[in-house]
Amino acid sequence: MIRIYNTLTKTKDEFKPITPGKVTMYVCGPTVYNFIHIGNARPMIVFDTVRRYFSYKGYEVNYVSNFTDVDDKIIKGAIEENTTSEEISQRYIAECKKDMEAMNILPATKNPQATQEIQGMINMIQTLIDKGYAYPVSDGTVYYRTRKFQGYGKLSHKNIDDLEGGHRDIKVTGDLKEDPLDFVLWKPKKEGEPSWPSPWCDGRPGWHIECSVMSKRYLGDTIDIHAGGEDLIFPHHENEIAQSEAANGAPFAHYWMHNAFLKINNEKMSKSLGNFFTVREISEKYDLQVLRFFMLTTHYRKALNFSAELMESAKTSLQRITTAAELLRERMASVTSDEMTAEEEAKIATLNQFRSNFEEAMDDDFNTADAITAIFDIVKFINTETDADSSKAFLQAIHDEFYQLADVLGIILEKKEEVLDSEIEDLIHKRQEARKNKDFARADEIRDQLLSMGIQLKDTREGVKWQRV
Repeated sequence: MIRIYNTLTKTKDEFKPITPGKVTMYVCGPTVYNFIHIGNARPMIVFDTVRRYFSYKGYEVNYVSNFTDVDDKIIKGAIEENTTSEEISQRYIAECKKDMEAMNILPATKNPQATQEIQGMINMIQTLIDKGYAYPVSDGTVYYRTRKFQGYGKLSHKNIDDLEGGHRDIKVTGDLKEDPLDFVLWKPKKEGEPSWPSPWCDGRPGWHIECSVMSKRYLGDTIDIHAGGEDLIFPHHENEIAQSEAANGAPFAHYWMHNAFLKINNEKMSKSLGNFFTVREISEKYDLQVLRFFMLTTHYRKALNFSAELMESAKTSLQRITTAAELLRERMASVTSDEMTAEEEAKIATLNQFRSNFEEAMDDDFNTADAITAIFDIVKFINTETDADSSKAFLQAIHDEFYQLADVLGIILEKKEEVLDSEIEDLIHKRQEARKNKDFARADEIRDQLLSMGIQLKDTREGVKWQRV
């Protein structure tokens, strides 16, 4: 039984899908005006892992995550570069997909783009006007009547009267509005901005209506899970609920999942503090598998602190996992017996317990931190319970278990083949020649030289292996 902490109810609720065996899931994606930053990466990694676990449990997952490709920041970037908003957004959608692939994030079932769904937005806005939940004003702007929606505030657990009295910062200014709390559904174009014709004016949609329409089109009026960063709870997700439920006459989402913030050295990430990092910048120092692993070492609802020390620790931990996988593959390549012994069959029970521990952690609101503990139990098992005499069947059983559970977390156990530069390759070759000639002093000298260059050698029955340190 999977239990999810539901922001709507503020409790862990048993997951019961709308359609047995299927999961519909919408995750708010990035605004594509630049390379994605590591704050964007957290929900991508977290909810990709949630999706993977549902698939592991046998569900068919329809996973939709959008790209916001019309926005003030995109327009600003286009003006600065003397190009179009479309050129900016398409460029950074392509770059975002490269980063996502490097983080081993599975492609979404659908990645809708706001600019391709404009007619659906116009249709939903017209429905809201017809139902009395929205109104156009003289300049062509269309506003949502926030107070008319009885459930407003149910996700963020805010009282609408408190919003007016104590949260003036969230109000949209405008003299033509009926109420200060009303928010924009459609706004008139400004000079140099992209726009689309509508019954009210040439203009573009407000941000909130975009996700309501894309979720409805690709997943239906009511979905199982809506997810995103906790910064989206209010007003974005609150406004989505108001729009969708008023227009569709049905509950919007049964479960709302939100990941906590990412901090940099215990401070909020911001360009002004000089601690703003893009995923692309991190990839220059680390394989992005390390970033993914780091993100999963903390429960998604807990604030996560990013630092160089913690990334180094994650790198070391991930190396322990991939090194165990490498050892397992080496032993599988040199087995001498096929059938499992009685002693090995008894050990399999321990292996099964690791899977049970893994599932127990993931069933409890996707606790990846505890699930990783189960992965390390398998690492220890490989290092202590297998050897050169292990049977093929025993090693295969461990392999299948290890690889399947690691895949749920998106951990790639096969190390990337890395090309060494010619100088290092030449030194390794010279050391092998020295050992062949029994010149062990020279061989040790070269080993130490390579270590000083960050290359550690390991002599195995299959030949010399190396890794960066």
